Amino acid sequence: MEHLVMGGNHTQTKFILLGITNKEPVTQGNLFLLFLLTYLVTIVGNLGIIILIRASPHLHSPMYYFLGNLAFVDLCSSTIITPKMLVDLMLEKKSIAYAGCVAQVFLFQLSGITECFLLASMAYDRYVAICHPLLYPLVMSPKCCFQLVTGSYLMGLTNGVGQTISISTLSFCSSSTIDLFFCDISPLISLSTSDTTLSHIILTTAASLLGVSSSLVVLLSYVAIIPTILSINSAEGKRKAFSTCTSHLTTVSIFYGASFFMYLFPSSHSSRGADKWAVVIYTMVTPMLNPLIYSLRNKEVKEALRRLLKIKATFYGRYLR
Repeated sequence: MEHLVMGGNHTQTKFILLGITNKEPVTQGNLFLLFLLTYLVTIVGNLGIIILIRASPHLHSPMYYFLGNLAFVDLCSSTIITPKMLVDLMLEKKSIAYAGCVAQVFLFQLSGITECFLLASMAYDRYVAICHPLLYPLVMSPKCCFQLVTGSYLMGLTNGVGQTISISTLSFCSSSTIDLFFCDISPLISLSTSDTTLSHIILTTAASLLGVSSSLVVLLSYVAIIPTILSINSAEGKRKAFSTCTSHLTTVSIFYGASFFMYLFPSSHSSRGADKWAVVIYTMVTPMLNPLIYSLRNKEVKEALRRLLKIKATFYGRYLR
């Protein structure tokens, strides 16, 4: 370890990040280009969704209010990880200071749980819309939507603060090598030589109360939604009902699939490479795919984009005359 740290004095600590692969520079360069393209698509896609929703009055509904916040969280979560990883891909020695490591843990844990609860809110929105359509305007009022989104951020903040407190109690005095491309809570706990009981309690409690509870909301919502859709007599009615859920179901499947693979299944040394690519999907691919899923599979979003482009084309056509 470059700087030995005892008794919680972390001012000079540096952790070595092993990154995704230790292969030759050509591979590192190819990965740099791949992940740079992924990050650029993530920025353009999520910013585009946010701007489109704000600029299109007919998208000012609860579903798209949640989607706009989801795009914002995806943009932030990707920015927490990707720029640092891109820089490290070009460096022979990859390291991060203790303060930077703790900041990554805080922001990553905040955004992860916030996204869990936003996805749960979106599932609840679809449940009310399909199972109780007459009550939808009353139940999903602007006040309720604001409370659900605010609650999602507060749950994320609670998790981030809790995990940061957990890290601050740990001492690191042996190995400083993290076999990953960013600082995550689990590798840091395993590196510590101090008593990690409190850290494990906080991590387990957060996973049980926050992660599992939000996923249960999604599960129970669709347990109610699917029979309701199947009970619709009209084939066209079934198709329309399913189409309003398809994008969300796809996003939920990718997000929870990658996160469960990361945190719930123990890895062996031989499977560590697969684990890293699961982390890549969770941290970089999912934020990129979400806006694409919603824009390509949603007629309202595509129509709003066409209208916005038409208005801009008309404006510039008049301006250039």
